[in-house]
Amino acid sequence: MPRAFAEIAFTPSVKAAQTRYGSRDGNRGFELAEDPRNVLQDAEIAFIEARDSFYQATVAENGWPYVQHRGGPAGFLRVLDERTIGYADFRGNAQYLSVGNLNADPRISLILMDYPNRRRLKLWGRARIVHENEDPGLVARLEVASYRARVERGVVISIEAIEWNCPQHITPRLSEAEVDALIAAVLGEHRPQPTDAGHSTPSVELGSGPLAVRITGIRQLTPRIRAYELRDPADRPLPAIAAGAHLRVPVQLPDGRTSTRHYSICSDPARRDAYEIAVLLKDDGSGGSEFIHRSYALGATLHCEMPRNDFALRNDQDPVVLIAGGIGITAIAPMAFALRASGRRFQLHYAGRSLREMAYLDALQRELGHAINVYPSDVRPLDLNEIVSGAPANARFYVCGPQRLLAGLMDRAGALGIPPDRVHVERFAIPEPVGTGVAQPLEVELRRSGVTLTVRADQSILDAVEQAGVPVQSNCRVGNCGSCVVKVLEGEPVHADNTLTERERSQGRFCPCVSRASSQRLVLDL
Repeated sequence: MPRAFAEIAFTPSVKAAQTRYGSRDGNRGFELAEDPRNVLQDAEIAFIEARDSFYQATVAENGWPYVQHRGGPAGFLRVLDERTIGYADFRGNAQYLSVGNLNADPRISLILMDYPNRRRLKLWGRARIVHENEDPGLVARLEVASYRARVERGVVISIEAIEWNCPQHITPRLSEAEVDALIAAVLGEHRPQPTDAGHSTPSVELGSGPLAVRITGIRQLTPRIRAYELRDPADRPLPAIAAGAHLRVPVQLPDGRTSTRHYSICSDPARRDAYEIAVLLKDDGSGGSEFIHRSYALGATLHCEMPRNDFALRNDQDPVVLIAGGIGITAIAPMAFALRASGRRFQLHYAGRSLREMAYLDALQRELGHAINVYPSDVRPLDLNEIVSGAPANARFYVCGPQRLLAGLMDRAGALGIPPDRVHVERFAIPEPVGTGVAQPLEVELRRSGVTLTVRADQSILDAVEQAGVPVQSNCRVGNCGSCVVKVLEGEPVHADNTLTERERSQGRFCPCVSRASSQRLVLDL
């Protein structure tokens, strides 16, 4: 079943244009969708009722289109039911162009704009003119009590198709009240944070790694994501990297311990003058992101580990499907830059909670054009089935984001017979619950160390081993890199990593950072 808007808008000449300009395959999914999208849902109703203007298009008998702006108090465009909207038509310049057009041809198209959040809703329908003497009750439903302009008639529109449009090329425009609110929020966000002694946090040197970088720029990308530009203190070129690389940076945890956290290098990998990382502030995290947001300041020097890459693009010419969820765009965006530079065929699908919370969106849309597809979940949820089933047969998939996105992609790929070695995932967090859902206390014996310990249900085996004072090499701590691999001597492991092959797992290799056990006891060669 095609989307209703595609049935209306994808005429033979439109399809021919899509073919000529290379977007036919990408648009074909609209003709194979399960939901026709011709019924107003909660998201559309809320959006319509919040608008104070819209644009409408009609067509004259001579074939010329006419676009008119309609305005009024917020909510003057009324939702009458899930398939019907309407508005009171106030007296204007008395030319009656739209009214006359609708009397001859009831087809109408509306575009509703939310400029601050760069959202756009398109509606197709058939309109009818209703005068008060014909249906006074209906006209009364369209009136706006607080708006004293004269109502001449009502315009009632039967919805035939709905489509949310991408935010590309929408310039944000703010009312005076919206500007005041944003300024207040920014001032609050950037006030100096006091330390325990009541003083502003000083710029300091942090960490003990071999790579020194200085913070030379800080940008607030979204309300909760902040970007940090890092350069060599002596302005020398930084180590060369490839797309997918990450950097381990120093942090201080709330208990006073010094630790590290790894973040994808999200700038163009071709750059050698600077790296950029973007940090999402996590309210329920261990304190690393909160320390960075509070304490990383311009001029501070960080002594980091050398860049490492556990999520590199394969060196082939296969078409690529990139999928990013939320902060996962920081790992995926450099891949888009690298693929574009190499001339390889790719599509980027970027999902987030809302446009306001999607980091780097403006820049990516400017740089990538039609190669990027945007899915703010409050407007247009990402459809993995549509993406995977519509991909080329020899495509490779690279995905980074929340665990539900990774699991959903693996499920869809498996159901469609896509080989696992063509699906590449990058985690930013341990799956919840720890390991693979085997969330129960576990007894672990470290055979060579002569130590037996109990691992809590909410604790990783790696954390418990380190707290017991037994050193274990590790890096990513989310199952991507394989640095912490150990051998299982006894017990039934349940694997949750992204790095070990089935053969390696059958040989007893095990990642204690994320994996668990179905048995109540596990013996490791440590």
